[in-house]
Amino acid sequence: MTDQQQADLRKDEIEAGTTTGLASPSVDPTSDRQNSLWSDAWAALKRNPLFWIGAVLTVLFTVMAIVPQVFARGQDPRACDLANSRALPSADHWFGYDVQGCDYLSNVVYGARNSLIIGVFAVVVILLLGVAVGAIAGYFGGVTDGILSRIADIFYALPLILGALVLLRVGPETSIPIINSRGPGAVALALALFGWMTAMRLVRSQVIAVKSSDYVAAARAMGAGNTRILVRHILPNAVAPVLVYTTITIGVIIAAEATLTYLGVGLQRPAFSWGLQIEAGQSDVRDAPHLVLFPSIVLTLTVMAFILMGDALRDALDPRQRA
Repeated sequence: MTDQQQADLRKDEIEAGTTTGLASPSVDPTSDRQNSLWSDAWAALKRNPLFWIGAVLTVLFTVMAIVPQVFARGQDPRACDLANSRALPSADHWFGYDVQGCDYLSNVVYGARNSLIIGVFAVVVILLLGVAVGAIAGYFGGVTDGILSRIADIFYALPLILGALVLLRVGPETSIPIINSRGPGAVALALALFGWMTAMRLVRSQVIAVKSSDYVAAARAMGAGNTRILVRHILPNAVAPVLVYTTITIGVIIAAEATLTYLGVGLQRPAFSWGLQIEAGQSDVRDAPHLVLFPSIVLTLTVMAFILMGDALRDALDPRQRA
């Protein structure tokens, strides 16, 4: 083979994203595949009405949490008058009044902030724990994988609600408001501590499937360290299932927070929480059903929004669903 033929062959291999020996340092053989995956997924999402329903609701509740005064119609949730106690909805007060005579619409609106803060904070912690532990277990394997997997199994044995309930019951009081035993930070951490295992399993399985690929072997042969291989070549392939799991889990965490608060171990008054509102209104459900109905509807819609988006992402990112 002449020098010109060898040069032409080398050029063709680089353009195709492969080499006869080592991968070209300027070419990522997975980039085109990843771009195709995300472009195809976006095209599928744009045609999915459930995705748009979930996205619109998610944006609505996010804006509600950021600027609640806009949705509260200028009503102060702490401006109460016992003369209006349990008054039914009207044209001036769409959600009526609570037991203390406070405008119930503003109370429900302000409850979105704590719920979303807890949901997002808990999921961030879940991702940090799950991705780190899963990546290490899947990449190194052997004894490391065995130990980390058994630790995850121990946490799997404790149900999410029960584990968080026990932890919040025995958690120490602190002087930092957000992470005291009944603050939003403590509730989020308690739920994250017993909810990271599924993310770990997803990442671990993806890392095991990808680490034997040719481009990973090429990166290792070129002298790339373990950290670089994990971050640049392996973890990007675990994004799709983790993204789906993350979206759904935000809804699950919000529902779990409301459950813990309803049981008396989550947020405490004077905090605003849908769980607190449902718990306070249950004794008056016959005379004032709106006290339970409205926070329950908003809570359900919020959880449904994230689950709809997660289901749509799962279908869009799974090629078998588009076949």
